[in-house]
Parts: sequence; structure tokens; C-alpha cells
Amino acid sequence: MIASYSHNDAYVSEDNSLPVGNRLVNAPRNSASLWTTYQIQKGNLQGLGFGGGLFFVGDREATLPNTITIPSFIRTDATIFYRRDNYEIGLNFKNLLDTRYYDSSGFLLAPGAPFTLLGTVSIKF
Repeated sequence: MIASYSHNDAYVSEDNSLPVGNRLVNAPRNSASLWTTYQIQKGNLQGLGFGGGLFFVGDREATLPNTITIPSFIRTDATIFYRRDNYEIGLNFKNLLDTRYYDSSGFLLAPGAPFTLLGTVSIKF
């Protein structure tokens, strides 16, 4: 199990052109995640595993000065996999509930990825 929490107090404290007190772009005040997996260790299903997680991103500003706020969201992901010896196959379900959210990278505000299914095959040498 992996759990995380972040509290970020990023704001303009001194500037000649930006309003003091404005929050920095794409810096949510709060964010958190919880992810866990389980793999069957014995029996006919040995190597079969599954997992799931929640990812929370709080409200954040899209512009400086702060005129557009990007709303918070919770995204749900899941996985199912089969792992043996030196190989693994799996399916990753990202944004399982097809949550509408927005990503920001400074100057670009874009919709977050919708429900996505990703298949993987890996071999260890």
C-alpha cells in the first residue's frame, strides 16, 4: 500500500507586476493518493494480482494573476496482472469512472485523459 498527502502553500510573496498573495499556477493547496495491490501467493491462481487507487488533486489556479480556477478532482485507477518467473502481463484501467478533469501545464489548459485501458507485457532478463 502506498499513501501520500501534500500541502502546498505556493503564492506570490513579492513582485513588481503580479498581485502579492496570488497562488502560483497549477499548484494545488492539497493533493493525496492511495494505491494498493495484492498478488495471490499460492495455489492454482498463484501470480494473479489486482489493485486499485484514488488520486486527489485540489483546486488550483490556471493563470497569474488568478482569474481562472481549475476545479479539484478524484481519479480512480485499477489494475489486474499475472506475474510468473521472468514475465508479467497486465491490464491497467486509468480513470476508471471516466471523471472529467483538467490538466494544466502553465500556458495550456486541456481536458484530462478519459477512461483509458492499457495492456502491458514485460519480460525480465
